[in-house]
Amino acid sequence: MSNEEMGRVEIAPEVIQLIASHAASQVKGVASLKGGVVGDLNQLFGRKNLRQGVKVELGENIQIAIAIVVQYGYQMVQVGKEVQAYVKQQVEEMTSLEIDEVVVQIVGVQFPQSEERVQRVK
Repeated sequence: MSNEEMGRVEIAPEVIQLIASHAASQVKGVASLKGGVVGDLNQLFGRKNLRQGVKVELGENIQIAIAIVVQYGYQMVQVGKEVQAYVKQQVEEMTSLEIDEVVVQIVGVQFPQSEERVQRVK
């Protein structure tokens, strides 16, 4: 029996979001991922959304968009590039999918004086 006769394996976009979120959070200099207003409300109420700040677009091309907050003192462009590379590597290794693009948007800076104080770009 060939693999085609057994059916197919599909990976849900939510699974790709989880892998990308976990990978991005492992990069040195990333303070957190941000998911906009809904993500901020979830954090306020103590709920943790592991897919927060990650958007996956599937089609002819696979694109992952990640919104991050960088720790103060880290070179932002370098952190962004490391997030791009590590997310692409981890998602491709775990899913065997080819990721066409990883877009990193830096949406804030976390200062060392207070872990709760995040300056966001509006």
